[in-house]
Amino acid sequence: MGDWRAAFVELETATARMLTTLATLSEADLREPSLLPGWSRGHLATHLARNADSYSNLLHWARTGVETPQYASIEQREADLAAGSGRSSGELLEDAQESADRFAGHVRTLPDAAWQRPVRAFHGWEHPAWYTVHRRWREVETHHADLGAGYAPADWPESYARWELTETLGWLRERGGLAARRIRATDLDVDVRLGGAGPETAPVDAPEIEGPARALIRWLSGRSPGAELTGGPLPAPPTWPQAPAVNRRST
Repeated sequence: MGDWRAAFVELETATARMLTTLATLSEADLREPSLLPGWSRGHLATHLARNADSYSNLLHWARTGVETPQYASIEQREADLAAGSGRSSGELLEDAQESADRFAGHVRTLPDAAWQRPVRAFHGWEHPAWYTVHRRWREVETHHADLGAGYAPADWPESYARWELTETLGWLRERGGLAARRIRATDLDVDVRLGGAGPETAPVDAPEIEGPARALIRWLSGRSPGAELTGGPLPAPPTWPQAPAVNRRST
């Protein structure tokens, strides 16, 4: 899904689902651990809000040409997370809603010429401004499931599963980093050969791994040991996510 406009439609629907889930959580629910080690659901709700603001920063950069980093610093990012996680359910929901609305406002009003302008991710890699929409879609779908509050990877829409798996396998094919020769989704038409591509060539005896698309994403994102997959033994996936494949352009 290279068209950011189509991705934005998907993102709006995903955001509404995520906010609906947050609205059902009580004060006690928000103090419970999320599925991310060391983070409560309150931490995760705060992260979703500050993440939306971080992408608003990048679209401001694209709009004005004034370099505006995602986050001021890693220290500030962590401080904001700690400070926000203990707020009331109403405050957390309002913050998540308002930050999502701010980002959506930037998307709707960004001039056409600005979408191809380069901005820089917090970890240093550059991408065109339109890719912020895809990055935010990933954050909302992934962390909605990480809340552990009824929405699970099995609920990810096919459009997201297809895009995410294709995107992740695209940078693995390009850059290497996974000792596998082939990854195939058994429920979607995604079948990517990795061996011999990128700076790291997969060994001849590297496995060919297959399984449901959502199970593959969970494994590749470090959220599952991959028990549903076949073709192992499974290698350790690299850090996820990484920079998008080069020369990507929105249609």
